[in-house]
Amino acid sequence: MRLEGKRAVVTGAASGIGRATAQALAAAGARVFVADVDEAGGEQTCGAVRQTGGEADFVLLDVTEDASIAALADAVLGRGAAPDVVVNAAGWDRVEPFVDNSVEFMERVVRLNLLGTVKVAKAFLPAMIDAGAGAIVNVASDAGRVGSSGETVYAGAKGGIIAFTKSLAREMAPHDIRVNCVCPGPTDTPLFRSLPEKLQAALTRAIPFRRIARPEEIADAILFFASPRSTFITGQVLSVSGGLTMAG
Repeated sequence: MRLEGKRAVVTGAASGIGRATAQALAAAGARVFVADVDEAGGEQTCGAVRQTGGEADFVLLDVTEDASIAALADAVLGRGAAPDVVVNAAGWDRVEPFVDNSVEFMERVVRLNLLGTVKVAKAFLPAMIDAGAGAIVNVASDAGRVGSSGETVYAGAKGGIIAFTKSLAREMAPHDIRVNCVCPGPTDTPLFRSLPEKLQAALTRAIPFRRIARPEEIADAILFFASPRSTFITGQVLSVSGGLTMAG
């Protein structure tokens, strides 16, 4: 799955799935724009990519701020053509009962997990439409497919990404732009490690493989959707959960 000569944007690339995705795309030959609100982590991702001979540029991005998204698009488009690949991997949550959610928390979860993805896609699509090609890969969650106790608003936002992916795929098909979605299950990320240890253990036991995913395993699925190996695939949702939601 080679991407020589391609340009890729990855949001949320300072850690976890985003970082692993940036490294996977770069290893496949793409020049990667590492976008994240965490500047130190983003620069670390760029350094890791460069150490293995890849190309990476950091761009500061807060997906909850319209001006920041516009600045990202300007930075990428100002350094060449439209991106060939856009990966929306930025996300955030905090586990707590829905009835304890504050309005501010709920609004932040939706802005970051759903509207951030929608707005980043919209920022790049005019240039991608002009180019007549491209791939968008949205990272949702299996919480958006089957629900997740303690993550109700997050699950709603991720379910929104799934629906958004399918609808956008229909609109973009005439322009030869593919739009697909990867839904990770429990994965070894900073977000997962922030959960109480008992919850981490319970989630791990529930997975048929009896382990959580490595970020690189999610990145491999994203790379597939970004690569020429999936040129006739669009509007699809791929669960990468070790079988946790195989009946969902």
